[in-house]
Amino acid sequence: MLMGVLQRFFQDVVVPELKQIRAENAKIKTTLQLTNKRLDDINVHLADQSRPIDETNKRIDAVHVDLIHRIDETNNRLNRLYEVIFRRDEHEGLAQRDTNGGTCRRHSPPRHN
Repeated sequence: MLMGVLQRFFQDVVVPELKQIRAENAKIKTTLQLTNKRLDDINVHLADQSRPIDETNKRIDAVHVDLIHRIDETNNRLNRLYEVIFRRDEHEGLAQRDTNGGTCRRHSPPRHN
């Protein structure tokens, strides 16, 4: 008699709940599979997008190196130009001093009349 009551209880209460749990578990598994598939698709898409970005970064780095090289060349030319101008100015000052009897007008004190 007790066995019959327990058996009926399991059949009426536990078995339907187990069926519902199994159905919900199947839905969850399906949802999980779809979610994993979607994540895989997104990862592939992101990998496809990162390739052009990597290529663009390489081109930017190459341009950066080229610009630094050009700036360095320009700075060297400006330094040489400065040296030429400075030496020419020194030379003109010396030449002017020689023509003025040993004093440079540019660097001599002003004369008061």
